Amino acid sequence: MKQTGLLAAVAAFTMMATAVNADTIGFSSPNFDDNFQTALREAAKSRAEELGHSIQIEDAREDVGMQLSQIQNFIASDVAAIIVAPVSAAATPQITKMAEAADIPLIYVNRRPADLDALGEKAAFVGSDETWSGTLEAFEVCKQAAGTGKAVMLMGILSNEAAVTRSEDVREVLKLSMCNGIELVAEQEAKWQRTEANNVVSNWLSSGLEFDIVFANNDEMALGAVQALKAAGVSMDDVLVAGVDATDDALASLGKNELDVTVFQNAKGQATGSVDAAVKAMNGEALPNWINIPFELVTQDNLKSYMSQ
Repeated sequence: MKQTGLLAAVAAFTMMATAVNADTIGFSSPNFDDNFQTALREAAKSRAEELGHSIQIEDAREDVGMQLSQIQNFIASDVAAIIVAPVSAAATPQITKMAEAADIPLIYVNRRPADLDALGEKAAFVGSDETWSGTLEAFEVCKQAAGTGKAVMLMGILSNEAAVTRSEDVREVLKLSMCNGIELVAEQEAKWQRTEANNVVSNWLSSGLEFDIVFANNDEMALGAVQALKAAGVSMDDVLVAGVDATDDALASLGKNELDVTVFQNAKGQATGSVDAAVKAMNGEALPNWINIPFELVTQDNLKSYMSQ
């Protein structure tokens, strides 16, 4: 009888452990069409499965209402934790309150929440300090341009904290004495998208706007600028193009001397960190409000070290 009882206890423990390991993590991505977000969610899926958890990933399509609905559905499904790359920072206080009310751990990833300083013990942000992304980008461009030129800037969706911060970083760097010969002649939102950026730059070129520097808030827009410039017959030797993220496509473009500067944003590091933080919170561990994953400058000089990341 004792052996039977022991076997039953072991079986019960095994079932309980299996149930815990099988806890589902809900993940709301802002945009499946974005290359960086694709790398982020794929790395998160891989990490969750590596740790024995399932992960349900939804596409918010850059729609705040859709993302809020996804959070509500995750809560109704009683997921063990929620990971969110926010569509809009302005919506994060509402998302935080929803998760807190349901007592579900909440991890923001990649895009900084507006209520970062008010996150509780079961919530955290895993991402990079955006102050450095645009700063590193602009400082290197100033250096390569020897402090002179006419520049344009392609901005992401301006409801995103990253777009606002990266754009302001560029403007602030251009105020430095080493950059005071660079004039920012135009800037426009291109919604993080390659096609949109291609259209914007094509319109600038067709209107006769003269520029030899392109700052882009991300690599997708930088690559769209490269496409437009090449289609217009502009030699890539005559223009500096810079982006942020160090995506595979951007590194390949850098290797072909098209793109000149990018900034490595560690998608795998952010994704892995967000899943690890979610699991810690699921296990009752308190979290810091911010787990920082540093940005790193990428140029021709150190390109090879990033090609396999």
